Amino acid sequence: MSVWLPTATCRPETCLADPAPEVSHPRRALRLTACLLAVLAGVVLSLPVRLLPYDGRDRLARLWARVLLRALGVTVHLNGPGAGPGGGGVLVVANHVSWLDIPLVAAGRPGRSLAKTEVRRWPVLGPLIAWGGTVFLDRDRLRTLPDTVTAVAEELRSGHPVIVFPEGSTWCGRESGRFRPALFQAAVEAGAFVQPVTIRYRLADGRPTSVPAFIGDDGLLTSLARVVAARGLVADVTFLPPIPPPTPQPTRAGARRELARAAQAAVEGIR
Repeated sequence: MSVWLPTATCRPETCLADPAPEVSHPRRALRLTACLLAVLAGVVLSLPVRLLPYDGRDRLARLWARVLLRALGVTVHLNGPGAGPGGGGVLVVANHVSWLDIPLVAAGRPGRSLAKTEVRRWPVLGPLIAWGGTVFLDRDRLRTLPDTVTAVAEELRSGHPVIVFPEGSTWCGRESGRFRPALFQAAVEAGAFVQPVTIRYRLADGRPTSVPAFIGDDGLLTSLARVVAARGLVADVTFLPPIPPPTPQPTRAGARRELARAAQAAVEGIR
């Protein structure tokens, strides 16, 4: 569901490394069990759910994402005009901190996601992600990028939201990455709006935290262990007003760069 996961750009010395309060070991085990049950339920229901009308799939996807986050002990605050049901082919772009970003965005606005091809091979989650209609990108074969852009544009023209993380890697705390313009070309070709989303993680007392992030050589299991151990982990997700494609378009390259800059400025303005 993510882009580039689990490649991390965060370094331990630059992250918000203040220790978070922790829950007991029995509570951690309970959270892990609830998470596994939620994932298995998603796997079992993924095929029959695809037979439902779009609105039904949308509601169930939002419900599943919220159940998963609740199981992990994450309190979610959804803000903004896009934090709810909404149709139409829109390119949803967010800053990228953690694997939790995917269910967080889906809790407010589900859509097809872009993921690296390695994600397809993940145990349990891989098939679930593939069955969810994910568009896969082989980042080791960048000559396939134009085909990926075309596939995303087709999804947008079909009226399906597509979720991407254009920073190209996970970041956290004090650092962030530049929004790469390549995938904004899909919005240009489809004449679709771009909806920026800001994701911030904090503790219950308001302190920002890097608990869910990939730090240094962290993998998925390391990050998951920190999440289920944390007490009072809060995610603030702000859906910002959609940005229309530039009219008139300067050039193809200019249009996607303009969209990327506008989306990043909107996200940074909140973050």
